[in-house]
Amino acid sequence: MNRKIIHLDMDAFYASIEERDNPELKGKPVIVGSPPGVRGVVSTCNYEARKYGVHSAMSSAEAYRRCPNGIFIKPHFAKYQEASEQVHVIMQAYTDCIEFLSLDEGYMDVTASERFFGSAESIALSIQHQVFETVKTTCSVGVGYNMLSAKLASEEKKPRGFFVIPTPKRFYELMKDRPVGVLYGIGRKTEEKLNRLGIRTVGELANTPPVRLHAFGALGEEMLNYAHGIDHRQVTPNAPSKSIGKETTFLKDVTELSVLTDTLLLLSRTVSDQLKAKKLYCRTVTLKLKFSDMQSITRSCSGRQTCHADKIFQTALALLEENRPNRPVRLIGVTAGNLSQGEYEQISFDTNSEEQDAREDALDSVITQLRNAYGGDKLKTAKELLAERHIKDIYEE
Repeated sequence: MNRKIIHLDMDAFYASIEERDNPELKGKPVIVGSPPGVRGVVSTCNYEARKYGVHSAMSSAEAYRRCPNGIFIKPHFAKYQEASEQVHVIMQAYTDCIEFLSLDEGYMDVTASERFFGSAESIALSIQHQVFETVKTTCSVGVGYNMLSAKLASEEKKPRGFFVIPTPKRFYELMKDRPVGVLYGIGRKTEEKLNRLGIRTVGELANTPPVRLHAFGALGEEMLNYAHGIDHRQVTPNAPSKSIGKETTFLKDVTELSVLTDTLLLLSRTVSDQLKAKKLYCRTVTLKLKFSDMQSITRSCSGRQTCHADKIFQTALALLEENRPNRPVRLIGVTAGNLSQGEYEQISFDTNSEEQDAREDALDSVITQLRNAYGGDKLKTAKELLAERHIKDIYEE
């Protein structure tokens, strides 16, 4: 049976969500990530910013150098997770054979679904339309006979693209003159090695005798297959998340315990938001510290399940106090592990009374609803506001 694979990729996802929620950003170069004055990188950027050469994983300082008029926005992962869940629901209406690669990208095997929903092409177009109507942002979809062809098809007409690569013959005709780096599994270093052998295009790779690729080992055979449009990978439904974490690198190394404490508070809120967006609960909280000499430590504590920001924070804080750093700290992070999914009763890591737990649950639920409705940056507790102000004051001294 010929397989039918769809690859869906949200267009400049984080930036698109920010533009959706703030229409004044449309038409301007939007860069989501750390501000240029902070050590950090670009998470993503819109197509206007890409015209300046800005791309994901670039340092924020370099992004600012290339695009000084860019609008830098701190990521709001709770909003992105919520939008991603909406997209997942739409995809899951057509098949349960879905492999999500990230919040904004995934493969679908719709071979069996065609009997119920029509052709793979019509399914892809229907999903694209529903995503736009529901999430109010665009996506690009590609249809192929395997994962490789579907992925390259989705990249062919971005943004809001739709493209089909139906056969290996069509794949080769389309890709033969393109750089070998477009193929799955060929990163920058591998591409450079191939270039040194005089192999620069997909077509040249396809016509290379296998013996010339022996130095690449098993990868050599895989690359030859990919150059001919052959890909034996299967769409594999995702396993549950193993952990969710958030960390930050300080602009300057920190020695004050109060700054570390306030940063933990804010990180714990972000981790909590992501847990709730995925309807997950954790039993383990891990603290990570990286010092000025680049050495790092992690310390963990396990207890009863929770997704409360304050309970995650209190556990991380206890770990910090037990392991007070004796040297400047460059990075601090919080990770929630040992995850479970479902509608569970909230239970804390400590021994608060049931009545106290119920009050905390009610308050936390209201805070989450308001943050989802108005954005996490629009609603903060007094403790979080004071923490942000304290950190800002330290940096401005």
